[in-house]
Amino acid sequence: MSATQLAAVGLALALALAPSLPAVAAEDPAPTSPPVTLDTIVVSGVQPGPGMWKVSRDGRVLWVLGTLAPLPKRMEWNSLDVERRVAAAGVLLMPPTVRVDAEGAALGGLFLVPSLMKARNNPEGELLEDVLAAADFARWQRLKALYLGRDRGIEKRRPILAAMELREKAFDRADLSWRDVVGRAVRRAAKRADVPVEQPEVSLVIEDAKAAVKEFRRSGLDDLACFRTTLDQVENDLDTLALRANAWAIGDLATLEALPYADNAKACTDALLGSGLARSSGFSELPARVEAAWLAAAEKALATHAESVAVLPMARVVGERGYLKALAAKGYVVEAPSD
Repeated sequence: MSATQLAAVGLALALALAPSLPAVAAEDPAPTSPPVTLDTIVVSGVQPGPGMWKVSRDGRVLWVLGTLAPLPKRMEWNSLDVERRVAAAGVLLMPPTVRVDAEGAALGGLFLVPSLMKARNNPEGELLEDVLAAADFARWQRLKALYLGRDRGIEKRRPILAAMELREKAFDRADLSWRDVVGRAVRRAAKRADVPVEQPEVSLVIEDAKAAVKEFRRSGLDDLACFRTTLDQVENDLDTLALRANAWAIGDLATLEALPYADNAKACTDALLGSGLARSSGFSELPARVEAAWLAAAEKALATHAESVAVLPMARVVGERGYLKALAAKGYVVEAPSD
């Protein structure tokens, strides 16, 4: 997606789309970096993927498939079993989304793109060296040399965005990919079988988009915890993330759930939602609203159709933040995939 295709502005959009915005060109050619050597071989070829969770009540069933990112770059998912479930379903529920509407933004925010891109940088023109502790900056420089070369433009970025760009390059070098393998397959299956696709959506209106971007540009973010845990992933957890990707690919859910790793999601989300702009614009309320929207859609599907299929990130399927735990608390029977 190019910058001119952006249709909304705001802090969440800036963070979500930052990797796909045009990058600042490196001032010096990047040297050839040594290849990343992993102890773990990332699987390739046709793989079965995990089984599906079964949520049921009164004879009606919602089949839930947990997705994972990143996944093995050269893996081909054998989706036939899931496609059969989709073809027999009354509805396919895709993961919930957030729509940000920016009032006062000409052409849906098109004219705010230059300001949005500047908002990716540290306020007052600071460089990473100015805003990071010496130890953090030294680690950043070491990892940057390995994965990003001499790109000087990234030194202007806010720590949270610089770390995300570093992680994207590291994952690519480790044969891990962000491709939406599952989403494409299940949507195709639904289209072939004429199964309706629903995607719960939460809307957030930024009443004065220009003012919101200006506030973000001049405000700070408490994003050092996010920066550090993201670097932890790159420095220490590529093997573990490869093992997790492999476990998803071969359907080994026990290994997938058992593997500990530096999860930067909470630290980065806290940095985003804890900002003054997030609180004043309503961003901080989004996680609860998104969960409520998905639960409402899931309960509607269970009340309406004999069988339904839902796709959710694995972190929203299992664990303390899992949506299925909320359904179980409401009296639904939740069964994990059988071995």
